[in-house]
Amino acid sequence: MIVVHKDLRVPMRDGVHLAADAYHAKGDEPRPALVALSPYGKELQALALTMPPQRRPSPLWDGCIEAGDIARVVKEGYVHVIGDVRGSGASEGEHIGNYNAGGVPLGQDAYDFIEWVAAQPWCNGVVGMIGISYFGSMQIFAAAERPPHLKAIFVSGGHFDFYETTYHGGVMWFMPRAAREGRGGDSGWAFTHRHKSRMLETYSEEAVRQRVAERLADPDVAAWPNLVHVLNYPIHHESWFDIVTNHLDGEWYEEQNPINLASNIDIPVYLQINQGRGWTVDGTLELFDVLKGPKKLEIGPYPPMQTRPWVDEHDTMFRWYDYWLKGIDNGIMDEPPVKVHVEGSRQWMSGEHWPVTPVEYRSLYLRTRSKLAFEPEPLDAEHAHAEGFYQAPLTVVDKVEKLTWSTEPFQSATSVHGVGAAHLYAAIDQDDTNFILRMWDEAPTGKRQLVTTGFLKASHRELDERTTEGNPYHPHTRSVPVEPGVINEYVIRLYPFANEFKPGHKLVVELMCNEPLVDEHNSLLPPDAFHLPVGRAVSHTIYRDATHLSRLVLPFASSSR
Repeated sequence: MIVVHKDLRVPMRDGVHLAADAYHAKGDEPRPALVALSPYGKELQALALTMPPQRRPSPLWDGCIEAGDIARVVKEGYVHVIGDVRGSGASEGEHIGNYNAGGVPLGQDAYDFIEWVAAQPWCNGVVGMIGISYFGSMQIFAAAERPPHLKAIFVSGGHFDFYETTYHGGVMWFMPRAAREGRGGDSGWAFTHRHKSRMLETYSEEAVRQRVAERLADPDVAAWPNLVHVLNYPIHHESWFDIVTNHLDGEWYEEQNPINLASNIDIPVYLQINQGRGWTVDGTLELFDVLKGPKKLEIGPYPPMQTRPWVDEHDTMFRWYDYWLKGIDNGIMDEPPVKVHVEGSRQWMSGEHWPVTPVEYRSLYLRTRSKLAFEPEPLDAEHAHAEGFYQAPLTVVDKVEKLTWSTEPFQSATSVHGVGAAHLYAAIDQDDTNFILRMWDEAPTGKRQLVTTGFLKASHRELDERTTEGNPYHPHTRSVPVEPGVINEYVIRLYPFANEFKPGHKLVVELMCNEPLVDEHNSLLPPDAFHLPVGRAVSHTIYRDATHLSRLVLPFASSSR
């Protein structure tokens, strides 16, 4: 039997009250509590008690049911406490923009919430946290505030660098719209009337008008009806309006970037993320490097999206919490700190750091006749003629054009683990475009699975001082128009991955400026998980000759030579 405490009122230090539900087993003895906080609504999370877990592409998969398996939490001897953040659901207060609640940092509210939970008669004063995605990011905000009774956290699928969550390589991603507005398989934020735009609260009407005009002058934005609507009617889409009007990285995103706050965390942290969610894998690895206390990292198997309601990873989560919250020595801390599921082989590997195996960077060169080889093209541009593709806007065509290169079948198992880069020598006939690169593992049967992706808006091609061979970084702090017809080198970051190409398999790479709306990978994602297409007609010319060494730079496992 589950005891339910409905509509608890949790006081914040400024007098605002947050709403919460608590679930525990029958009996009066106090237990450790697992806290879940989000704007998605505690009533939606209660569906975990009545709805069987759904997987994509089920139309009943709802990306916002993320607080965990209530019945399992109770069965394992914990109290499950699910709260609505300020300005959402049944909570009081205002919510302003992203990760900012009425001028109060979300971490501050999480601190007060956790300390209140610890003082309740059904809690023994020991608290952890639970939930994926937004719930996972909330755990980092909370832990960075160091509430005394928060003893450990388990973060799955969190979003950390918020600019990279919304602009992949400078290319706008639509999933935050789904999370806010409830489009494409997400119920969205459970906001009442108490939500405001940070842009509208911060800047003058004239400054906002100028920013809106600037964004509408971008042909990519102007060709997308929803963005035109958002920019003209921001009061109905306050958070999405903030994202659309801030297309460059900087203070707007950095002031509440969880990675910037994570150096203040000293409690044990378990980080879990699945392959196929490149930007999130990248952020998880960056966060892992910042953490100073006891920590674990698990990069799980493809496909990328867990079930909704979320019930995955609970076995590992309870091992973690049984050790840190109940004091049960179950051996979890005797295991290596990093655990990775290697795609292709479908085997787990573990080690002391990421990548878990020694690697060396090697180049695979784009060649004529759609070949990808370890030796560069010997012919010059006069003989190894450039190739290209013309992409008309998706307003007038349905087809996404692309170029493809592939290796010969590998003769032996070949492993690639880490972060990679694509160096493209290209000229375009406009002042901007997208470069979208996908790398696949293709079996002899033709069946293929995505290995990794890379995105770069051409006007964001600048690199910064963090860049090393095979590991590029772009600051994304300014947009520099491309001079049409000029050949530039574009270095695209390939998100982290771990893959073993079996004998007979090929490595295939695709280049395009718009991604397909449906393919083997996209069908596993929510419907809104695609990127803003190029809104103008663009001709792309790719040079891959003895002078222009267009190539992939990949981290091959040393044993794969």
